[in-house]
Amino acid sequence: MAYRYATERVDHSDLASGFVLRSAPGFTAFPVRLASETFQRALTLRGGDEPAVLWDPCCGKGYLSTVVGLVHRDRIAAVVASDIDDASLEIARANLALLTARGLADRAAEQAGKAARFGKPGYTEAAAAAERLAARLAADGGDLPHTVHHADVFDPSALERAAAGFAPDIVVTDVPYGERVQWQGASDTGLPGMLTSLARVLPERGVIAIGIRGRKFPPVPGVASRKFRVGTRSMGLFRVADVRAAASDA
Repeated sequence: MAYRYATERVDHSDLASGFVLRSAPGFTAFPVRLASETFQRALTLRGGDEPAVLWDPCCGKGYLSTVVGLVHRDRIAAVVASDIDDASLEIARANLALLTARGLADRAAEQAGKAARFGKPGYTEAAAAAERLAARLAADGGDLPHTVHHADVFDPSALERAAAGFAPDIVVTDVPYGERVQWQGASDTGLPGMLTSLARVLPERGVIAIGIRGRKFPPVPGVASRKFRVGTRSMGLFRVADVRAAASDA
């Protein structure tokens, strides 16, 4: 697949998982270039010039939403992150805090302190990376409003509470479809159930972009989609209006 938007190869090493952004065993990082491409495709599909309110309703440790927020701060008004796993949300809150000058300054100081104690150059490099990210954030618009909540992606009421006050219109998320990590929550309906739940909360013009591991995005009966693949990840983009229309015809 040829990239349409993230066409330049950019050094994203400052955003490496476990460097400035926090990681944990069992979590994988979403490719930064693919995250940028997906967000920009979703923004184009949504239409309009106003900044997006980005939502990752299966946020895990918050890596994807934090990365997109930092890379595209100038096109994002706010970030919402939610997940059903409380342990993951602890890391997500720490990562989403990096969307603020204070959060990045604290992270730089933390890594610099580790460099002083342990004498490892990697910590010094991480502190410098946090400072570079802070400069970039300031240049692109400054602190990015965000919120992190516990919510089951199959429960529209919980999703409404998670999104309250933010009005998200673009979802970008990476889900464990077919992975070792299985769906958790109140439903086993997988992608169709997730789309239906989100469509009840998002505006009519909203866009849902979902990534999965695998070379072929699974079909969602009755719902039009835009699909593309990069490496071992497949992406599906859905208009909320199309999801609602399919639900009403069912």
